Amino acid sequence: MPAGGRPTVRSRRLGTALRRYREAAKLDQQHAAEHIVGSKTKISRIEAGQVSARPGDVRLLLELYGVEDRNVCRRLEQLARDSNKRGWWLNYPWATKEEGYADFITLEADATYIRTWQPLFIPGLLQTDGYVKALMDLSLMRHSPEDVDEMVAIRQARRQTIEEGGAQYAAVIWEPALTAPMPSRKVHLEQLLHIDNVAQRQNVSVQVLPFSEWQAAHLTSHFVMFSLGPEPAPEAVAYDTTTSTVILEDLEDMAKHARIFEALRSAALTPEQSLVFIRKAIQGISESEKGPE
Repeated sequence: MPAGGRPTVRSRRLGTALRRYREAAKLDQQHAAEHIVGSKTKISRIEAGQVSARPGDVRLLLELYGVEDRNVCRRLEQLARDSNKRGWWLNYPWATKEEGYADFITLEADATYIRTWQPLFIPGLLQTDGYVKALMDLSLMRHSPEDVDEMVAIRQARRQTIEEGGAQYAAVIWEPALTAPMPSRKVHLEQLLHIDNVAQRQNVSVQVLPFSEWQAAHLTSHFVMFSLGPEPAPEAVAYDTTTSTVILEDLEDMAKHARIFEALRSAALTPEQSLVFIRKAIQGISESEKGPE
């Protein structure tokens, strides 16, 4: 059974993929169960993500369903192996406090492509330690020093996802999130310098949506879109609420958010123009530091 006695995001992804391939092959659950010498209930629970499928069973089912793409087969067999793997984030109690947050980090860790739109905050994978601490200081919830240190440590580990050669990462950020005054010019300057540095990596693209692009900025609220295979087709979308992280996996939701993200990218400055914009903002903050804090 998946860790915690409930479906994990990995077991759900595997179950959903197996169900789609079975339905495409026009086979029922009983047929699949007989092929792996199991029960219909077992197939049902695997497809619901309630139990972890063994890699051998996954291999047999994909053969039955006529799936010949070796990349697909290897990916799903690996997903079966990883379904119960304990992620590094589970070592941090904070990661399990907010509903859906651990699943979000799992998607982030498994992703090959990550695309994010953020109109209010700096995207999580681009946040500096100082920015994280500033957000937690301003929260209406009281956080202990230990909570703050733990959240900073989680952010530090998450940033490795887009280290050079990691997941392909594209962020569109509305101008106010970058230019509105932060709690201190030091935090602001360090944050923009960090974005300037990260945006120069081969696997990272950062685009600024100008303040004037009001219509594009209001197409939707913030979201993160994940692709988990060799192709950039999205497989999950996530966004935060006040108390939880919501994850969408419906194909129509994927298509809608993919269209919105392309519209945002088209309305935004190019990556090259965005770097120029960010560097001008850095220069403005640096010059303002000559005056009183």
